[in-house]
Amino acid sequence: MGLEPTPPDRGHAPPKVRSVSVGRPFVWLAAGWRDLRANPIASLAYGLLFAIAGDLITIFAWRNGHLFIVATSGFFLIAPLLAGGLYEISRRLEAGQSSTFFVSLAGGRRNSVELAKLGLLLGVIGFAWERISTMLFAFLAPNIAPDLLALLAEVHLSTDHRDLLLIWILTGGTLALMVFAITVVSVPLLLDRKTDFITAMRTSLRTVDANVLVMILWGAIVVTLTAIGFLTLFFGLIVLMPLIGHASWHAYRDLVE
Repeated sequence: MGLEPTPPDRGHAPPKVRSVSVGRPFVWLAAGWRDLRANPIASLAYGLLFAIAGDLITIFAWRNGHLFIVATSGFFLIAPLLAGGLYEISRRLEAGQSSTFFVSLAGGRRNSVELAKLGLLLGVIGFAWERISTMLFAFLAPNIAPDLLALLAEVHLSTDHRDLLLIWILTGGTLALMVFAITVVSVPLLLDRKTDFITAMRTSLRTVDANVLVMILWGAIVVTLTAIGFLTLFFGLIVLMPLIGHASWHAYRDLVE
């Protein structure tokens, strides 16, 4: 497969996917780390934006507990699209080209319409998650204080709200798994080739189907690294999000022929 975007493939056979060994996610991480070290300024600029966004969410939504949780999780539902510049940096590095932050932003222009369609879909999913979460809290726990710490204490300590916690986790987890399945290779695919977003999402789903155990491990790694970023008050995301983004590009290159 060439490093430059291929001609439009609408109407042609969808890309073939590979089955890879279970340990490949660690190879992707190592390759992502190399990309980060090769172009640290542009990569860390993206990480800084993720960290700033997390801190802004904390500042403005802290006193509204469920809104903070929804805004944070919703932000990371659309993270695969926001990481497009990181994929572009890795793509250019493969081609022997350096990147600045602003040069990496131009990668989305090659297939902007289809990327926008996928972005719109992710936005709709994020909005649906906010509405679902709001209704769950309104109907099942109307008396919980909106403060984040009070909310977490009430949900975890009171048996009256265990159903809320279980339903909320199952709903959010289902949406997160769906987003992961349709985006694990679709965004880098759209940046790399002039294909449509439906084909890209179908390719992503076929990739997951062909590599279930690999995707479980990769998803667990992404969740763990993201959680570490949260626990460091988002500052860890400055490094961890670029690492995940670059590694995701190498996952795509490994999984899609």
